[in-house]
Amino acid sequence: MSLQSFIDSAISPWMQEEGPDHDIVLSTRIRLARNFTDVPFPIVAEEEKLKIVSNWIKTHFNQQSFNQYEGLEYFEMSTLQPIEKRALVEKHLISPYLMEKEKESGVLVSKNEQVSLMINEEDHIRLQLYFPGLQLDRGLEEAFHMDDWLEEKIDYAFDEKRGYLTSCPTNVGTGLRASVMMHLPALTLTSKIGKMVPAINQLGLVVRGMYGEGSEAVGNIYQISNQITLGRSEQDIIEDLQSVVEKLIEQERFAREMLVEQSELRLEDRVFRSYGILKYSRIIESKEAAKCLSDLRLGIDVGYFNHLSRSILNELMVLTQPAFLQQYAQETLTPKQRDIKRATIIRERLGLEES
Repeated sequence: MSLQSFIDSAISPWMQEEGPDHDIVLSTRIRLARNFTDVPFPIVAEEEKLKIVSNWIKTHFNQQSFNQYEGLEYFEMSTLQPIEKRALVEKHLISPYLMEKEKESGVLVSKNEQVSLMINEEDHIRLQLYFPGLQLDRGLEEAFHMDDWLEEKIDYAFDEKRGYLTSCPTNVGTGLRASVMMHLPALTLTSKIGKMVPAINQLGLVVRGMYGEGSEAVGNIYQISNQITLGRSEQDIIEDLQSVVEKLIEQERFAREMLVEQSELRLEDRVFRSYGILKYSRIIESKEAAKCLSDLRLGIDVGYFNHLSRSILNELMVLTQPAFLQQYAQETLTPKQRDIKRATIIRERLGLEES
């Protein structure tokens, strides 16, 4: 398999597009938590009850299409190999929690991988839609449309006072988790992000790493999402998140301008050192690769490189993860072998840009 064909098959089609504010915002995700009425939540349900949900999903939605989201296909967790599950996590199509589940759990994925429905995770259904760049309003509208389509065949657990009922109290109400993935290298380099996080938390939002709860912000990539789902409308939640994200975009752009104006030689040195490491290394660990890729993306954004595309960060952040490295190698790799393969893929990917 050539690297180009591997990239074409490994990167979700929507990830190759550039959305609004794409220089800073990598992606927008809208997630809705829903449950069947009269079926216990997955965290307490017996297998026969979970089977009701999985069979219903497979019967009514497998191999179906909704608007532009064509070819929904159901994958059962129990039939997937560990590396395949890990690859789904690395592409954000399933959660690390679902990866560990077996009984009557699965995921329904659209052909363009823009939509995934996690089945029998913490809730019976967790509908996810992804969009490039900052597209919260569009994301919410599309999620509502698909939610209505699902509800035509599913009787949701809903309470007039509390809203949608979920296994975790923090999701009760709208069941909405909206999140924006942001690349904030300048705010990190100037140590401003650490001061902003507490203020963001006070607004009912949370800052996490690229894989959500429990993950660290590797490669200066941060996920900003809402915490409150009860007592507020979906539109209010989206507007609050939009406002904070727009402020972060403004602050990041200003910090980049200051770095270029006041520390251009230091910044240029950092960026080109990282470029050299990526271009010539024979062994590279994941954290070092993420740091160097972040520097390279920053260099592209401030105009140091005209021959490299912005999509390189999105692509290599996926392609250099453990499961994808082993998929490309078509074999199980030790940590050292993965570090060697990671360096090889990065060199080859940069070579494609420069050829």
